Amino acid sequence: MTRPQPPESVLLRGRDGAIEALIDTPERVRGIALVCHPHPLFGGTNTNKIVHTLARTLRELGYAVVRPNFRGVGKSEGEHDHGSAETEDMLSVIAWMQSRWGTLPLALGGFSFGAHVQTRVAARLADGMTPAHRIVLVGTAAGDVSGARSYTTGPVPKDTLVIHGEEDDTVPLANVLDWARPQNLPVVVVPGADHFFHARLTLIHDIILRNWAPL
Repeated sequence: MTRPQPPESVLLRGRDGAIEALIDTPERVRGIALVCHPHPLFGGTNTNKIVHTLARTLRELGYAVVRPNFRGVGKSEGEHDHGSAETEDMLSVIAWMQSRWGTLPLALGGFSFGAHVQTRVAARLADGMTPAHRIVLVGTAAGDVSGARSYTTGPVPKDTLVIHGEEDDTVPLANVLDWARPQNLPVVVVPGADHFFHARLTLIHDIILRNWAPL
């Protein structure tokens, strides 16, 4: 098997300046994927272990994966905007991806705050010409969470893959079940896992591969 190439680092243009991103490219690109990291004011970056796991897994499935840093992180410019301007930034990144690789199937992945942003991105795409082909959300920020934050997270397509830790003390499992219940949306619960899936990262990889076939 060919050893994967190291991530490519790029600076893209967003509404309020540069967006720093890493790109993980498979040997043959069959789709494109955007993966978003956890809350930037609580140490979230595009090198987060769960974000890296999502990117590696999607690359295995044939996606060219772009992992942006949200505004204010690394070389990304602009100020944190609680998900609103971040959504616009991510739509700009998707437009750039489509200019580079064309209108291939698009997957969205996100962790925590990044998962919340991806629900907003998915809603915007659903109103356009290129809705997301697949969505995977891990530790989705919904309801009242630690750090005195609160999220009104919207509905997602019925085939969205939602993964959550049983022992998540940042976003309680009950929050995600309350969000998913009105949608009749299944949630994959990992027993004993905390918010960061310590010692259980490989389960995220395995759950995605069990549910999604390669492109």
